[in-house]
Order: sequence, then structure tokens, then C-alpha cells
Amino acid sequence: MKPERVAPETRLVHDVDTGWGIVATPVYRASTVLFDDVAALRAGEADPLDRQRLYYGRLGTPTTRSLEDALTALDGSAGAVLSPSGLGAIADVLQCFLRPGDHLLMPDSCYGPTRKLCRGRLADLGIRTTFYDPCCGEGLRDWLEPETRLVFLESPGSVTFEVQDVGAIAAVARAAGALTAIDNTWATPLLFNPLEHGVDLAIQSGTKYLNGHADAMFGVTTTADASLYERLRSYVLGNGVHLAPDDAWLARRGLRTLAVRLAAHERAAYALAEWLGQRPEVARVLHPGLPGCPGHEIFRRDFRGASGLFAIVLTGLDEACLARFLDGLELFGMGYSWGGFESLALPMVPTRDLASGRLAPGETLLRLHAGLEAVDDLLADLDAAFARGYR
Repeated sequence: MKPERVAPETRLVHDVDTGWGIVATPVYRASTVLFDDVAALRAGEADPLDRQRLYYGRLGTPTTRSLEDALTALDGSAGAVLSPSGLGAIADVLQCFLRPGDHLLMPDSCYGPTRKLCRGRLADLGIRTTFYDPCCGEGLRDWLEPETRLVFLESPGSVTFEVQDVGAIAAVARAAGALTAIDNTWATPLLFNPLEHGVDLAIQSGTKYLNGHADAMFGVTTTADASLYERLRSYVLGNGVHLAPDDAWLARRGLRTLAVRLAAHERAAYALAEWLGQRPEVARVLHPGLPGCPGHEIFRRDFRGASGLFAIVLTGLDEACLARFLDGLELFGMGYSWGGFESLALPMVPTRDLASGRLAPGETLLRLHAGLEAVDDLLADLDAAFARGYR
């Protein structure tokens, strides 16, 4: 069957990596690539970035090409550009397409390191950033300036999970002549494909769900525009940025089971979120799939499902109570990142320019990732945590 006639879940399993009949992608570790003759050498020198041949290990191996091809097929893009981390992919996009004097619009709900990048490296380069209301929708036009060259999105938002009207924002930006880029790590293209909603550049931290095993880091950017793809790829490879073959192999292996893992994360997260929503200690459950989360109606309209990451807002916990709550957890680990097989619980304080995204006095935000453990065991672990924390 032709790839375009089967579901993405099927393509993830059945794409062809080599002509040798090998099911799993091999690891090709390489620096030097030998040329058969001078003619082949000259052809490579004429276009080192040609994906139809190998030129030098830093510019790609069969292992990295396999991962690129799989990610390109996943969202039907013109191509995929790899980076060593999700933040690296974000930095690559922003620094490739922005210049000194340009203005960037960034949602106030963005990933914390992205905010630091804007206020640090980008500011040093003379690029101004305004953090806009993520729920503004078509109201984005009120935030635009003549120098606005790129509008960034992250939906759902980091930590507080606001769902943006991606199609509306992309249309307003396009009418103003600005590019759009989105951090789509939470959903992956299986649950939401930004390119289908008019976004120019879709970024993911592959460290999370794409890899899924908490053992490798990478980032990826895809686009439906071939010219944007070539521009970004030339920029990234020209800077010497390269994803190691072993990390690419781990990511390619993990990608095979993305669909079944996401389904399990979704089921577990809904079960935990609904149970937590009935607890008197929980002021709010911030899960895009549940009513009450900002943008829930947009989520129901645009998304094909939910992943395993959400948050709750607790009341009445001081630092000592919070420590008792978290320190005794047996199944929920406490650490950064998410998207792996393990469940995680992490206290967080939203960093916001706008007051609408801040916590009220006495509130504590706890970000949870529902892993692949048995749900009843996770509920028992949380139940014991409430008993400790609120005793």
C-alpha cells in the first residue's frame, strides 16, 4: 500500500529503512565517508547537503536519515531537521529566521527555558520579545507590530496548559507577513498536526514522547514549505549541529511504539485527573481534555486525543507539607522532563509577565505525568501522599 493511504500509526511501523530486509534500523557511526572515485568526490563537493548521497558523518548517516524520513512522514511535511535537544530546535528556528531589530511574539505560557532564551541570547542579538496572552485567538492582531517577523505558539501551554486557537493565530500572523512556529511537544503530530492548521514550522522535543524511554535527547522541526526546510537545514548543519547516531537510533526505536504509548498515557492521565478533580484539596485540574481548563472547547475541536501530562493546583500546603506530600511518593518520581514510561510529580511556579497566568496566594501547582504503570497503583500512591501532606 502507498504510505499516504495508511494511517500514521501504520507508517510508524512499516516504513522501509534499508534495502536489505532488516526490520530494525541499524546504527551507523561515521565520520569519514569514502568516495568511489574523483567524480563521486566532485559531485559531493558540489552539494554536500544532498540527501541522496553521503558526504561526511556530521551531515548525516543512514541512521539519522531514517529518523528524518520517519518524522517527515509522521506529519506529511516537506522535511525534518534534527537538533540535539528540544530547546536546541527552538533556538535553531528563532535564530535562523530572526534578525537584529526584529520583533518576536511569544505566548506568556511558553516553556521556561524558551523565555530565558528570549530574554538572554535573543535580546543580546537585538531581537525584541513580547509575551502575549496565549488565549487571545484572533486578538493577536492587537499585539502585532510593524517589526513582528515571527509568532511563536505552544499549545497546550507549559505548566498551565492553555489551549491556543492555532488556526486563528496562524491566519492573523500570515496576513501580517509574519512566520509562525509552534512547540508541539505535548501532542505530537498524532494528536495534533500544526501544519494542517496553517503553522509554518512545527517543533518538538523528541526527548519526550517521540523517544519515550527517558534515555536520549533530541529535537526536531518540520515544515510543509520546502524553501523553509532548506533554509533551516542549511543553517543548522552549517553551524555544525549534529544528532549523534546512537541517539538517533534510540529515537527511531522509540518512534515505532509512539501510538500505543500515547494511548496508554492518555487513559492513565484521564483516570488520575478525574480522581484528583474530586479531591477537596484540589482547587483546579489543568487538563486540556476536561472542562474548566482554558481553551477546552478548542481542544475538543482541534485535537485527536490527549497525552499524559497535566497539572493540579493545590491549596493549603506550606513548604513542609509539600515536602511530606512529595518525599514519600513511591511510584511518582520527582525530576525534570516527561514523556517516558515513568510517572513524575514536580512542583512548579509559573513564570509569567501577565497576571492572568500566575498562582493566587496559598496555591501550589503540581505538574504530573502519567506513566505506564497500573493506574490503581498510581492512585494509591497519590492517596497516601494526600494523607501525609494534609495530616
